Amino acid sequence: MYLEIITPDNKLYSGEVDAVKLPGAEGSFGVLKNHAPIIATLKKGIVKITDVKKHVENIGINGGVVEVLRNKIIVLAENV
Repeated sequence: MYLEIITPDNKLYSGEVDAVKLPGAEGSFGVLKNHAPIIATLKKGIVKITDVKKHVENIGINGGVVEVLRNKIIVLAENV
């Protein structure tokens, strides 16, 4: 599964991942491989990324939108 986290100024993350936990506006939620398509708003919080080597990385965002479609996750985040 491929993840991109993009702000208006730069790209914060791009790469293959095993799991992503996102700070949804209605509560946090996780995305794994073959997740159903979804578009959701995000609140200020931490995006927890587990890459294919099981390394965990946390990236702070100030809100935004996420789209999950065909094992590709795009996070359009507000400036951090």
